Amino acid sequence: MATYKLIEISQALNAFDDILDVRSPAEYANDHLPGAISVPVLNDEERARIGTLYTQVSPFEAKKLGAALIARNVARHLEEKFSDRPKSWRPLVYCWRGGMRSGAMAHILAQVGWNTAQLEGGYKNYRRHVITSLEALPTKLDFCVISGGTGSGKSHLLHALAEQGAQVLDLEELAQHRGSLLGRLPGQPQPSQKTFETRLWDALRAFTPDRPVYIEAESRKVGVLSLPTALVERMRASPCVRIEVPQEARVKFLMEDYAHFLDNPTLLTERLSLLVEMHGREVTNRWCEMAQIGEWELLVGELLTQHYDPAYKRSSGIGFQQLEKAKMLKLASLDSDSLCKVAEDLIRNER
Repeated sequence: MATYKLIEISQALNAFDDILDVRSPAEYANDHLPGAISVPVLNDEERARIGTLYTQVSPFEAKKLGAALIARNVARHLEEKFSDRPKSWRPLVYCWRGGMRSGAMAHILAQVGWNTAQLEGGYKNYRRHVITSLEALPTKLDFCVISGGTGSGKSHLLHALAEQGAQVLDLEELAQHRGSLLGRLPGQPQPSQKTFETRLWDALRAFTPDRPVYIEAESRKVGVLSLPTALVERMRASPCVRIEVPQEARVKFLMEDYAHFLDNPTLLTERLSLLVEMHGREVTNRWCEMAQIGEWELLVGELLTQHYDPAYKRSSGIGFQQLEKAKMLKLASLDSDSLCKVAEDLIRNER
């Protein structure tokens, strides 16, 4: 009789043709192993129904109904999703704790003849591994922190570095947020905290300690998401480079980078209204009026000088221990050629 194997987290990724998450769609949406495919053996409604039956009637009745539902759903996946898989297909299956749900799927796949594995301890064990790793991995890496005021092209420099083969940890990309009051991206909600941490773990584990990892100076939070303490501490103790750009260039850059606000002034005024407590209603109303009538250059300039630059000076002076001796990168503009040249110079001078 065919059997399936239980495996540890360290063996789980990059060793299988597919990783099958058999938890409910809601569990999968909250977080999942990198690259995992959602093939629930119980949907959200069925899972809730089984849970209620388990607590209000009996575990036996819950298991009896659960087995019938799981068998029906596994059969559907075999017909709809796995029918074209060759005999050599190697799937890894997991559920919440490596119990009944993944066990049922793994058993049936193994009976078909596929070389099937079940994740030891399921998602719960994986999640524990991620949390532990996020405290350890940052301490093994050397970071180079890209600093500079809002609109100085920090994220674009990270992209240029990545394109040229540097090791880059783009926190704002992973968090789907640009890290400021106006940083929420239209149509792109931030991931859950757990998904963000999975993305961080997946990125950090791919880096090697023999080269620096470039990272943008961030606070402890990117939007609503929190950074791991070990990463924050390592980042704040790391060497820095600082971009300095004339204000006119920063204004131009921000108008291009935040063009979605120029196309939707109402959205911008909604965000700006959150500044009333900090800057008063009179100032905030004036900024909202500028947005509505399209005085973009004046508005962006005032936001830089009255809001963003003072906030940057307050936060950077507190956290980053090596900022005062940061290497200065003075740029006249933030066009792609200039940023590519800076990226080349940084990579060339890597220790």
